[in-house]
Amino acid sequence: MSERPKVFVTRVIPDEGLAAVRAVCEMDLWTDELPPPRDELLRRVAGRDGVLTLLTDRVDGVFLDAAGPGLKVVSNYAVGFDNIDVAECARRGVAVGNTPGVLTETTADLAFALLMAAARRLPEGDRYVRAGQWRTWGPMLLLGPDVHGATIGIVGFGRIGQAVARRAQGFGMEILYHDLHRVPDEVAEPLGATFLPLEDLLPRCDYVSIHVNLSEETRGLIKAETLAWMKPTAVLVNTSRGPVIDHRALADALRHGVIAAAALDVTDPEPIPMDDPLVGMDNCLIVPHIASASRATRGKMAAMAAANLLAGVRREPLPTPVHPPG
Repeated sequence: MSERPKVFVTRVIPDEGLAAVRAVCEMDLWTDELPPPRDELLRRVAGRDGVLTLLTDRVDGVFLDAAGPGLKVVSNYAVGFDNIDVAECARRGVAVGNTPGVLTETTADLAFALLMAAARRLPEGDRYVRAGQWRTWGPMLLLGPDVHGATIGIVGFGRIGQAVARRAQGFGMEILYHDLHRVPDEVAEPLGATFLPLEDLLPRCDYVSIHVNLSEETRGLIKAETLAWMKPTAVLVNTSRGPVIDHRALADALRHGVIAAAALDVTDPEPIPMDDPLVGMDNCLIVPHIASASRATRGKMAAMAAANLLAGVRREPLPTPVHPPG
């Protein structure tokens, strides 16, 4: 009987994935809520055939050195993979996998929920009631903008951006989009989406929803200059990656009325420090990176991550591989 592959799983994930890994592999599982500290991560990966990682686990040359030449696969429990040096993994013959596609609709749901919650000031209303301040119906109480019929700008028009556009259609919104690459007309036209350069899109939008990958081109994309292009009544939503927005510039913009509100599922860093000025602002809604947090979606992600891990330790093609750049 052949020896079972040795793998390290850096966090507890749903049973749809864990059970499959446990059945086939000798599994070392990190069970704490917080990610393994760097020194512990490097110690645990030593001698492993495969590792199932999260975005919080940096996979670089030091990680690969610690794992040793027997490492065959790194399976990321995420769509994004900016925590992984994919080129270095490829150079060493280590396959990399991710979990694309499965969380598109769930993330779009959350993005639209954040948009509506910020627009209609739901967190403020909840705090108002719980603080005992609700004494009567008031004609001027917690007024916010309409969502239906408004103009939305979607920055990053891949799968998730297009899913947000479908939701916006249901609210009769005018849909504008910006992307590094224009999508084909046969994709944009059924969504009623019009391409604009960023400097033309931002001044026209009541809502701006960010759905770009994190890269050198998109890091700090939303900064003081671009925020100044937006309407003072605009609401900014980010469910992509925290570093896409300059947080200091956003705090200044919210404080001085450059824009009306923001809703963030992602921050820079994560978790956001409690002394960050955004935390204390009523017009900034922040949730803890939960865009994919439906039971069904997280279960599907776990199954995909497990499938990549098991294929990798067998030296089989990964179902959803991440290819090196170039």
